[in-house]
Amino acid sequence: MDTLQAGTCIPEASPCARAATPRLRADATRNRERILAAARELFADEGALVPLDEIAKRAGVGNATLYRNFPDRVTLIHQVVLSVLGGVLEQAKEALADQGDPFEAISRYVHAAAGERIGALCSLLSDHLKLHEDEDLLATRTELERVVEQLLDRARRAGRLRPDVGPGDLFVALARLTRPLPGKECLEDEMFVHRHLQLFLDGMRAPAPTVLPGRAATMEDLRRA
Repeated sequence: MDTLQAGTCIPEASPCARAATPRLRADATRNRERILAAARELFADEGALVPLDEIAKRAGVGNATLYRNFPDRVTLIHQVVLSVLGGVLEQAKEALADQGDPFEAISRYVHAAAGERIGALCSLLSDHLKLHEDEDLLATRTELERVVEQLLDRARRAGRLRPDVGPGDLFVALARLTRPLPGKECLEDEMFVHRHLQLFLDGMRAPAPTVLPGRAATMEDLRRA
């Protein structure tokens, strides 16, 4: 085996070789994001047990690439849920930073969050993940709850939000209205989501024309459910 002589310089990698590593990293990142996007769509449309090779096909990658990024179904579900919650959290932070009408900030947030189809996460969380044991998911959810509570409180103090609505009411409505209708023969429900969300939002405005039964739903109510 050849050995390096003292004072021998190791030649630098060629420009092509140096450029290859960032390019490979960028390709790997794009593949990962495409897999997550495809998984989110298929989990929402067909459920958590959709074949993983269908997800790979939708993402335009090979099965080996999928398993290199996500070695099993639970890992993929975990990352999809974390990605969706993270997106919804960023949207809530943007709404809170909005210095305009506080109720319109809530409205824009609700319609933006609907695009994440968070209703489809309910079965993923309940059937495949243990939220209370997952530090990343728990931290993201806790931060999301804090920001949304601030959003609602700001609108309530401005007299724009009826006082008998809580963050739990908002999240339950979002989850229900963004969950796919059962059955393949149902009408495409995407066209109705934002229409029905707007009906819900109009019912949240102050002054309230009616008295709601019960009390405002809190996040603690949802955790106990």
